[in-house]
Amino acid sequence: MDVPLWVWALTVGVIVAMLAVDYVGHVRTPHAPSIREAAWWSAGYVGVAIVFGLIVWWVWGGTYGGEYFAGYVTEKSLSVDNLFVFVLIITAFRVPPIMQQKVLLIGITIALVMRTAFIFAGAAMIENFSWVFYIFGAFLVYTAWAQAKHSSEEPKEFSENAVLRLTRRIFPTTDTYVGDRLTTRIDGRRHITPMLIVMIAIGSADLLFAVDSVPAIFGLTQETYLVFAANAFSLLGLRQLYFLIDGLLDRLVYLAYGLAAILGFIGVKLLIHALHTNEVSFINGGEHITAIPEIPTALSLGFIVVVLAVTTVASLAKDRSVRRAAAELGAEK
Repeated sequence: MDVPLWVWALTVGVIVAMLAVDYVGHVRTPHAPSIREAAWWSAGYVGVAIVFGLIVWWVWGGTYGGEYFAGYVTEKSLSVDNLFVFVLIITAFRVPPIMQQKVLLIGITIALVMRTAFIFAGAAMIENFSWVFYIFGAFLVYTAWAQAKHSSEEPKEFSENAVLRLTRRIFPTTDTYVGDRLTTRIDGRRHITPMLIVMIAIGSADLLFAVDSVPAIFGLTQETYLVFAANAFSLLGLRQLYFLIDGLLDRLVYLAYGLAAILGFIGVKLLIHALHTNEVSFINGGEHITAIPEIPTALSLGFIVVVLAVTTVASLAKDRSVRRAAAELGAEK
């Protein structure tokens, strides 16, 4: 896939412009968005991502267009998992509703910058070491198994990671928010506020999710441009998605199983791709035969969409059944 430098520059410019619209239109006027507002903005971001994919399809062909859409759908679905952690962080830090948009936006911006560095590092490893596909694939299979194993457990409370603990140790921190300020001066000494701490928490937490999601999308496409674009567009709409489905997150009881299936599938796909890349084959009657055919992008995209649809429908049906049973029990009492 030949992507000229000016196309990279234009894409980055569009992403920066979308961030600027968010900062100017939302952060400068703090407010808690309504469901209607969040829905419109979420639809807008998804629309931009779809238009970008159609442009890729038109300019570079259906193969790359399909890889982008498979990557975007995967990153978008995995980003819902991020939202569970975001809810825990925002609840733990008791972020006032009017400030949550700013917290999420700056935290996501931090995550986008760090994830971009992660993507280019991963691309460099793939370019120079073909065996890294084995590591990515095995890691995703293990992650899928771990997620499926722990998905039935009760959600844990948020605990500060090493980045936050180090930040608190180095910098003096206020106990309460000071409006929406990130730092403040007390007795002539500069302190950071919980506002900055929670932004760092969201950014660093998302970087941990990148350890799963970036190898996953490299299992669907090895084009750095598509990996970057799919990650960026999925992250940019995450803030609006948070406010849109905040009340639905606890109802998606089977989502973790679906994400585990997707990660496991992509992990196996990566391992198969590694066998082909490293030209691993077996001998049958004196003839070298490739062990397993590679999984086509169309099949990957179809599997991802079907799994997400089934787990979402099953989750909502389960939630409806539980609520009905609870209502009947309450009526009997």
